[in-house]
Amino acid sequence: MNRQRAQEIAQSADMKNVTYNGKQIYIQHVSEQNETARVFALDDTENEFDAQLAQLNEKSGG
Repeated sequence: MNRQRAQEIAQSADMKNVTYNGKQIYIQHVSEQNETARVFALDDTENEFDAQLAQLNEKSGG
């Protein structure tokens, strides 16, 4: 995922279907310097971690 799209998703009020390693995640913040995003899995909201933007995938709703 590119940085611009990750930032749009992080700032959006709508939930987007974004996955990391097959798990649906929520993007909290995007780091421009590191090309990472602070995220947590929706099924494990207490476990925040940094993920490479290249590893994030957005699935279209359908």
